[in-house]
Amino acid sequence: MRDSPFNVLFLCTGNSARSIMAEAILNKVGAGTFVAYSAGSHPKGAAHPEALRLLNWLGYDIRPLRPKSWHEFARPGAPSFDFIFTLCDNAAGEACPLWAGDPITAHWSIPDPAEATGSEMQIAKAFASAYLRLDRLITQFASMPIESLDLASLQEKLSRIERSGVVALARY
Repeated sequence: MRDSPFNVLFLCTGNSARSIMAEAILNKVGAGTFVAYSAGSHPKGAAHPEALRLLNWLGYDIRPLRPKSWHEFARPGAPSFDFIFTLCDNAAGEACPLWAGDPITAHWSIPDPAEATGSEMQIAKAFASAYLRLDRLITQFASMPIESLDLASLQEKLSRIERSGVVALARY
């Protein structure tokens, strides 16, 4: 039995919406088992106001959420990650820093709600859609029996979670 939580890093380019929401979700649903962080390759100056508004409305503590560079987590003394998830296709294709330890990686492609245009309602709907998809994926991840799985099984289950998220989203 592991005596410390698993460290998880969620990556996006701007670290202003998807990865911020993912960090909040996992820190809530996986409290005690996981500690989530988020970062970006080119972080924005602030978290997207609609992401913060949605998370606050849903009861999350938004005070600790801020965009961070992924270089912050590649420095000596930074947490060693067990899992790293890219949430946008741009970040998945970029050359990442070298991470301490040997993290298991997966890519969960989530459309960027920060790029939504239209009315306030359409933008809010894009953020709600991204949140719901992230919540489904992360809840499935957090419920996995991680300690009892070998590396190959774990990698396959992470890929299956992403594929199931696509199917679930198609139902809406």
